[in-house]
Amino acid sequence: MKLIKITAPEFDLAMTLGSGQVFHWEKAGDGFIGAIGDRPVYVEENGDILKVHDGEAPVRAGLAFSAREARALPRIVADYFALDHPLSEICASFPDDPAMSAAREFCHGLRIIRQPKWECLATFICSSMKQVAHIRQISRNIRERFGEGRKIELPHSIENADGGSAAPRTMPKFSRLRRRRINIEQRTARSTNNRVVFTFPTAERIAATSEKELQECALGYRAKNLLATARLIANGDVDLEKLAALSDADLRARLCELPGVGAKVANCVMLFAYERLRAFPIDVWIERVLREKYFPRARKLNAARLGAFTEGYFGNHGGYAQQYLFHHARMSKAKTRRRGRAGRLSRSRA
Repeated sequence: MKLIKITAPEFDLAMTLGSGQVFHWEKAGDGFIGAIGDRPVYVEENGDILKVHDGEAPVRAGLAFSAREARALPRIVADYFALDHPLSEICASFPDDPAMSAAREFCHGLRIIRQPKWECLATFICSSMKQVAHIRQISRNIRERFGEGRKIELPHSIENADGGSAAPRTMPKFSRLRRRRINIEQRTARSTNNRVVFTFPTAERIAATSEKELQECALGYRAKNLLATARLIANGDVDLEKLAALSDADLRARLCELPGVGAKVANCVMLFAYERLRAFPIDVWIERVLREKYFPRARKLNAARLGAFTEGYFGNHGGYAQQYLFHHARMSKAKTRRRGRAGRLSRSRA
């Protein structure tokens, strides 16, 4: 199998995919597999080079992808990962303060992904009041139940970069029969290069389902909102592509009219799907950062005040600043938790 090489300076693939923008990419061998629109893609990074290939071609109007469309893969990947964004200039535009400087240094190479509009909107409707791990599970449920599976061949056997299999490195103690079954599964994982990537279902596909079916994907109350928004789009009452012509303020207002979309979700969609790089989503993580780092003495701090501050302080690339602050805060918290567990374990063994 031949991998196509793409120059990708100032880019960290793993950090970008793991920064809470998208939720469906999976580690596979030396790289990652996922879907860009309806195309299954394998991507791995080696220095400033991305190596990519795609899998089973979707069929449109009864015709498979042409050779010309197949040759478009490098452009599609480069556009998806926004490799054209002048990252050095963007980072240089950030405010010069301790919190932003630490986030900028930690997140070097993180880029804002250009996501398909409906997929992004639907995913963030489902994300309300959910942690990243839960959003990933919901995305997987929706894709596997309502999306289309497309085969993709990995360039290597399904192994981790250190040579281990895709199964957990350490196994708990099982019965002899159970241990034998696990060993068989590990050998199978090492021997196959084929995987299936599920695309995100169209608005029309979701609109044809029921609220009960969506709730079975662990959406809870979000099922009603996702279904209602999908039907507005499927019926032609909302054209997500035409919304791109609106100003930031009008686009935000129009998105907020959709079921399940508030200010935070609207700003996420503006940033990740409409490339409005000033958009500054404020969730629990970011509100905590803003309160602790920028308003440590403030007693009364509402959403309007935070919104006005971020709009003026972070400027034209506020979306990038937000993503860096968000990812740095999450990873720092995770590191603190790991240290705490390690300390407790060490004390218990003393």
